[in-house]
Amino acid sequence: MTQGERVRIVRKDLSLTLENFGKKLGVGKTAIYKIEKGENSLTDRMLESICREFNVNENWLRFGDGDMYLPVEDEVAEIVSRLLEDSNPFYDLILDIMQAFDKLDDNGKQVFCNAIEERAKKREKDND
Repeated sequence: MTQGERVRIVRKDLSLTLENFGKKLGVGKTAIYKIEKGENSLTDRMLESICREFNVNENWLRFGDGDMYLPVEDEVAEIVSRLLEDSNPFYDLILDIMQAFDKLDDNGKQVFCNAIEERAKKREKDND
């Protein structure tokens, strides 16, 4: 099995179109199509991007060795991974919140966290 075929397997396993897969990697659908079909080779940079973005095992993508995905190390990472799947109807909203939070200074981040904590306490109280 070629690297391009393994890229296709990853993309299909994640239920992503050529366009959506490429978008997450910063390239167009044609670039992904050519890699999958073997018209273009998989560069080291693209391989590393795929592994980082989709938690793919580099040895599997390069050589076909081991499992396709790296093990999820903890529950938080697994939750974040599920939240950031395109199939999640709140994907765009979650991504917007994360990007906005990342742009805040330390004080802004603290204010945001305090507001979320207060909201969680209120919700918990309302559920009791």
